[in-house]
Amino acid sequence: MQPTEKKEHVRPFNEDVQLHFDREWFENLHQRAQRGGPWDDWTLYQLAYEAERASLISDFDELQSLLHIQQLTPMPHQIETAKKVLTEMRGRAILADEVGLGKTIEAGLILKEYLIRGLIKKVLILVPASLVLQWVRELNSKFGIPAVAQKKEYMWAQCDIIVASMDTAKRDPHRDIVLGMEYDMLIVDEAHKLKNKKTTNYQFINDLRKKYCLLLTATPVQNDLKELYNLITLLKPGQLGGQGSFQANFVVDKRIPKNEEQLQQELSKVMIRNRRSNGNVNFTKRVVRNIPLTLSPEEQALYDGVTDFVKGRYEESGGDISSALSLVTLQREVCSSRDAVFITLVNMFKKTPEDSPMRPRIWQLVELIRSIKANTKAEKVMEIVRDINEKVIIFTEYRASQEYLMQYLKDNKISAVPYRGGMNRGKKDWMMDLFRNRAQVLVATEAGGEGINLQFCHHMINFDLPWNPMRVEQRIGRVHRLGQQDDVKIYNLSTKGTIEEYILSLLHEKINMFELVIGELDTILERFEKSNSLETHLAKMILSSRSEDEIRKQMDDLGRSFSTIRSEVERSPQQNPAIAGNILNSLGQTIPNEAEAAP
Repeated sequence: MQPTEKKEHVRPFNEDVQLHFDREWFENLHQRAQRGGPWDDWTLYQLAYEAERASLISDFDELQSLLHIQQLTPMPHQIETAKKVLTEMRGRAILADEVGLGKTIEAGLILKEYLIRGLIKKVLILVPASLVLQWVRELNSKFGIPAVAQKKEYMWAQCDIIVASMDTAKRDPHRDIVLGMEYDMLIVDEAHKLKNKKTTNYQFINDLRKKYCLLLTATPVQNDLKELYNLITLLKPGQLGGQGSFQANFVVDKRIPKNEEQLQQELSKVMIRNRRSNGNVNFTKRVVRNIPLTLSPEEQALYDGVTDFVKGRYEESGGDISSALSLVTLQREVCSSRDAVFITLVNMFKKTPEDSPMRPRIWQLVELIRSIKANTKAEKVMEIVRDINEKVIIFTEYRASQEYLMQYLKDNKISAVPYRGGMNRGKKDWMMDLFRNRAQVLVATEAGGEGINLQFCHHMINFDLPWNPMRVEQRIGRVHRLGQQDDVKIYNLSTKGTIEEYILSLLHEKINMFELVIGELDTILERFEKSNSLETHLAKMILSSRSEDEIRKQMDDLGRSFSTIRSEVERSPQQNPAIAGNILNSLGQTIPNEAEAAP
């Protein structure tokens, strides 16, 4: 057997193309055969053979990633979502599952699949700062994906799979580096923040060079169908036509669509929305306990004084609804802690002209605060925490109340850590690690609780309740989600004879929000809030009522309105053209919510 004369042969194919044949392997084989070796190790050959065979894809529609993840068993709806993105959407999709159904797992499956198939190498994942480390951990531990958190400037170029916050990526000097690169895949978590075309976030994502793109959000449309159009245009420009044609073809009003079937068909090409309302996933139960509390005489005197002040200011403004919410906030702060209302009153005092008759009225309230020596709610929290003797997350609306609770818990020898917006990424990660491994209590504000997963905790105390039921549901979704092994215990604190008592009555008894699945709740609120938000409606109702009985009557009327809307939605969820949410909720398969509320 004679070797070929040259390493390469060049054969003309046509005037422009030449084929090159590498024959070096043949020469090496011939030389070794002549010398009787040396031969490569048989074990290494077997390993190479098995590695090559493992990389072969026998069926395009089957997920290869399922063979390579040992620490995770995906749910059926997550597998189906990954298949659909791969085979039908060509790697560009909005993952719009309801809260707690595992959008991160779906994104990880899709990412792993594209990596195994050799279709991508360079990946950028943009998430809220508080979730960077969480994403890195999940990708590393559950999927074996070597993702890293961006910390140094050089990492943009040197690391293939990088997780960073949007704020970091779009800020100099990182911005020019990131925009100068080509990414095989871009993943954006909390993508509803891209709903406005005029924001720097939207422009930044639009300018990024990306081949495949996943946008993750549980709320792809909140206030306006234009938000949905903007997201889809960012993902696939032209999918819904120009903005003018979209408006003409699909929009009656900003929340009311038309040509629903055609719009659903277009959305189904780029969006997947799994729901809890019907399917095969078993969620643990919710056990809700409402705890009414009686304010101390000093706290009640402060509440009554603030209420008189607020109503007086509202009447002086001629019933100006724009000032209603800020005025009612004073009453809500009194129900939370003296510290919260003290800061607001002092700031109000500083901004009031010296000759204004309001100044002495405000100062009288400040003096009332000085007489308060205890916090009824904090005392109840301490009792609950000690009885539970397990990890607990406490949610409060106000930063001052958070600081008060932290000090109160410390004074009572309870280990607690804070979590809030405004903390940098490193501190948030540190607080979460401390809560997971050492502290018994996490005291979180609303801004701090966005996107965090706390399945290792199954007790939650609402120190004060938001007026928007969706925000309550989002709080609960931090602990009541896939992966939670225990029934979730929810403790709602409310003070008797205050606006908190009315709100808890509305949320729990009249809306039954703790029993609703999130899709129903979202749809009912959409229908109700056509003109004003629920918060604005409640503020106006409370301020304009002349007596306790009048407030209760209006609350009863409001409860009946919600019951009527709920009945209509349940009777005909798909045929109701007035609800934009039905367009979304008709997409994809449905997953059940077996959450139950117990009084």
